[in-house]
Parts: sequence; structure tokens; C-alpha cells
Amino acid sequence: MSAPAGARRGAVLLPAVAAALLALELVALARPSAAAGASGFRCRPGSRPVLFNFGDSNSDTGGMAAARGWHLERPEGRAFFPRPTGRFCDGRLTIDFLCESLNISYLSPFLKALGSNYSSGANFASAGAATSPRDVPFALHIQVQEFLYFRDRSLELIDQGLSGPIDAQGFKNALYMIDIGQNDVNALLSNLPYDQVIAKFPPILSEIEDAVQTLYSNGSRNFWIHGTGALGCLPQKLSIPRKNDSDLDQYGCLKTYNRAAVAFNTALASLCDQLSAQMNDATIVYTDLFPIKYDLIANHTKYGFDKPLMTCCGYGGPPYNYNFNKGCQSKGVTACNDGSKFVSWDGVHLTEAANAIVAKAILSSQYSKPSLKFDQFCRV
Repeated sequence: MSAPAGARRGAVLLPAVAAALLALELVALARPSAAAGASGFRCRPGSRPVLFNFGDSNSDTGGMAAARGWHLERPEGRAFFPRPTGRFCDGRLTIDFLCESLNISYLSPFLKALGSNYSSGANFASAGAATSPRDVPFALHIQVQEFLYFRDRSLELIDQGLSGPIDAQGFKNALYMIDIGQNDVNALLSNLPYDQVIAKFPPILSEIEDAVQTLYSNGSRNFWIHGTGALGCLPQKLSIPRKNDSDLDQYGCLKTYNRAAVAFNTALASLCDQLSAQMNDATIVYTDLFPIKYDLIANHTKYGFDKPLMTCCGYGGPPYNYNFNKGCQSKGVTACNDGSKFVSWDGVHLTEAANAIVAKAILSSQYSKPSLKFDQFCRV
């Protein structure tokens, strides 16, 4: 993924300004979440959950921005923090709401050098990440290798009598989340017909399998794996020129993209069943995000959304307000006044309002197999 258009190069914050911005972020982090409270899922007081996440921009809390030195500007982050934090969203991501449900701080990116807190885990997700090629920054395989480095260094510090962020018991009891594959499937759909796309799923699944097995062989026992969302409803995909609208469904989404997403999720769910059978002392939860995210479009009025297929921060106007040459950070691009009325923030990623709904659906366990509560991974 290339640097965001319009990102400032070489920007330096004066100490006073940096301190003020950090204070604003700390206030935002301490702000109670109505969405998380309404879900009814919170760890009991005194519990110490630990969470590690691997994924792409859907759950990147600032890793790629730190790695590339991107200086994102508002309107990113405006709905909550209220400043850019490296998230591709107007506020919190789904993973942020899940962290709130566990009563832990938002996950600091592994690659963020300043202001990070790893006592509750770490985030290895990076924008643009995919499963292959496996040895390029920051593919899933590389993210797992980063975790192993993080774990070994933490335990080394503790062995030396120093303070490490997480001890051996914390790593063992932690929850390991994997939310990746969307970029792989999208890339295939951009270059191949449907049948050939489906035929190329096995290598993607193999990389996810390898990641789980590697983590398992290193002592991890709790896994939460997410399927992909409704790819055919993304304004970015809907804005691709087409000969006619024959591939659109009743809600205006691309049927071929969504068929591929469903097929991928079915295969991923089967892989999770297979891994559960092989690793009978591990807990592997699969959550299907497709029906959750598709419902945001199909029943948008139920959630208070007015523009289900339109981008909030984009360019070009109706019907999708998306332009491949003008991203949210580009000059001349303006954001909608009220992001809570939109499902899509920038044509690819969800708004905070949509992320809150997705998180609540995950916490319901209705879309998970086995149907386990997310907070079962809290530990005292």
C-alpha cells in the first residue's frame, strides 16, 4: 500500500504541540464507550486479559503509519480521538471496541516506537498486508515472526530481572486474533475470473494455517479467526467501470465479489474445523464477518445509515463518492458532516459507527463457531 496522497513529509511536532495532542488522545482513550457497554460483555474487575492481533488495515491501529512515517491528517480520527492515530477511519476500529469489552487499553502497534503500552498485548496488523508473498513486509508470516521476536525479548528481559510487558503465563493464556485475507481475495478478483479466483484460495488458507500452527507450536492455545466481509459492497469495487449492472444484487452490491467472499469464508471455516480437530487442547473460534457487514447494507435504515454505498471521505459525488486517484488524504477531498450516517469511511474501510455495530455482533457470539463469549479469555 503506497503512502496516503496528501500526507505531509518531514513534519515535526513542537514539544508543546505534541504534548497537547497526546493529552487529547489520553482523554479519548479514557472515555467510556456506549457501544461496548451496551453489548454487555466486559471482563470482571481485576482480570488481566492479553490480546495479540494479526491482520491488515481493517485492524491496523497505526503500525503501517509508524513503519512508513506517514503523517496522516484530519479528518482521520475526528470522531473520537480526535486526531489521526494511524487508523484508516474517522475513529475507532472494530478491534478497539473489542478491547473496550475486555477493559484493556487499545492495542499499540508493534512498530510504534513512542507512546506504546504492551502490557495488554500488541498489534502486528499492517495496512495493505496479505498472506502472500509471505516474506515481504508486512505479510502474515512476517507478522508472526515479529510476534516471536516480541515474545522472546519480553521473556529475556524478565529472565534478566528487568520489567517485561508480558510474562510467560500471559503469552500462554492470551487470545490470538487473525483477520486477514481481504487483500489477497481482492487482488485475485481484480485479475482473474471467478472460477480461477476460487482455485487460488488454497495457498492463502495454507498461510493462515501455517500462522496458527507456528503460534500453537510456540505455546499459544486461544485463537479467534475472522472471515472477510462483503467485498462486493465496497464503494472502491463498485466504482470500477462496468459494462452494465447485471452483476449488482438487490442492494446494489457486486454479486461476483460477494460470492467469492462467501466461498473464501466457507473454506476458512472448514480450515478452522480441521485445526480444531488437530489441536484438541486449543480453542479456535471462527467468526463469519460477511453476514455482519452485509447486513449493514441490506438493513442500513435499522442502524441509522442514510448512505450505505457512498463514501463519507471521498471525491466524485453520488452514487459512490469514490475516485481511485483521490483518497481521503488528497487535496480537495472533503468528508461528510456526519460519519454516523455512513457505512463506508473512505471507500474501503468502515466508519466508527459501522465498526461499533460489527464489534457488537462479534461479541454476541451469534456469528461464531463455536459460540463462545469473547471475554472468556480474561484471566486473573
